[in-house]
Amino acid sequence: MRLSRFFLPTLKEAPSDAQIVSHQLMLRAGMIKQEAAGIYAWLPLGLRVLRKIEQIVREEQQRAGAVELLMPTLQLADLWRESGRYDAYGPEMLRITDRHERELLYGPTNEEMITDIFRAYVKSYKSLPLNLFHIQWKFRDERRPRFGVMRGREFLMKDAYSFDVDEASARKAYNRMFVAYLNTFARMGLKAVPMRADTGPIGGDLSHEFIVLAETGESAVFCDKALVEMPAPGADVEWDDLQSIVDQRTALYAATEEMHDEARFEAETAEGDRLSARGIEVGHIFYFGTKYSAPMKAKVAGPDGQDAEVHMGSYGVGVSRLLGAIIEASHDEGGIIWPDAVAPFDVVVINLRANDAAVSAACEDAVAQLEKLGKDVLYDDTDERPGGKFATADLIGVPWQLTIGPKGLADGVVELKRRATGEKVSVPLAEAIERLTA
Repeated sequence: MRLSRFFLPTLKEAPSDAQIVSHQLMLRAGMIKQEAAGIYAWLPLGLRVLRKIEQIVREEQQRAGAVELLMPTLQLADLWRESGRYDAYGPEMLRITDRHERELLYGPTNEEMITDIFRAYVKSYKSLPLNLFHIQWKFRDERRPRFGVMRGREFLMKDAYSFDVDEASARKAYNRMFVAYLNTFARMGLKAVPMRADTGPIGGDLSHEFIVLAETGESAVFCDKALVEMPAPGADVEWDDLQSIVDQRTALYAATEEMHDEARFEAETAEGDRLSARGIEVGHIFYFGTKYSAPMKAKVAGPDGQDAEVHMGSYGVGVSRLLGAIIEASHDEGGIIWPDAVAPFDVVVINLRANDAAVSAACEDAVAQLEKLGKDVLYDDTDERPGGKFATADLIGVPWQLTIGPKGLADGVVELKRRATGEKVSVPLAEAIERLTA
């Protein structure tokens, strides 16, 4: 992708109303544009990152056995009346009446709709276990939307819903999502700590939030530092027996500010292992049994031929929110530092003298070689001054910068910079490409 043909409206200064680093940098890097309070247009650079994150989430859901579908954004109010949540949900729900006076709502979550889909088609325990997920836009009418995509009104979310014949099976489904989330966030370069959480309006008696530690996090968190140091379980786990992995993490103290018990924290955690920090919620999982299946009559015939209400859980990941969380956890004075897996491009090739035929030819050759080897390349072929080019490359956070100029070309070398560390080396182009594709 040539930068001269790309749409990248960067800003030198962040708007004064952008209060946190991720919001400031997303605006400055030309990733989003605010259209209304808490509602954003995703510009090309932001959309590229959003799609990378979405794909990682999708792959880890499928690895854990979930099956993808797509539900609409608008839902019938009658479904929510069946569950009893329509009047209880509160003003965060955007209620709509169509031209035929039918009451609709812009879905903040999909427990009712997925239960309706399930009960229409699944009649026997032989079809279980089942986990269905989608990645869809949601709307919650926050009283005070703020912090950019971290607390917006419209947001992209992955929500999954499990259906099982009994509580024991449902808790196994819960464990699968617990482990899938650990793997998902690790692939994005994040350390996410599971913390026991309040079930809130979703309901149920078992719930965990997944919290990314960041100095600018929205709330205080308290945990055993061993939780931060534990590696992700990995893709090769035994998916049918995950209890030991879950137990290992839930046995250690971890709580958000709302659930924190200082006396318990001190009693259960050695002084040197106590970690108090700020955190950002990026995922939330729930087991709620028959909360929705009972009032909505979602039943299956069991092994004994008797109908029984299915046990359910729901599992959310804030896909668009993750961009903000990653930036909060990974940035410096120059701008964003994207982890490789979610970066909008793998490498930016910087042409230091766009009107020099030899330099341009070398840049074109480098881009062609990298693209042939499967790399996603942004080619800065603009006539901007070198300082401006370097500032833009740092701001947008592409993991590698490959710079080609007349002096280096005369010496037979290019400059390769790793954005995360700032390390620079001057090497022949062939060696640079080898390093970039190793």
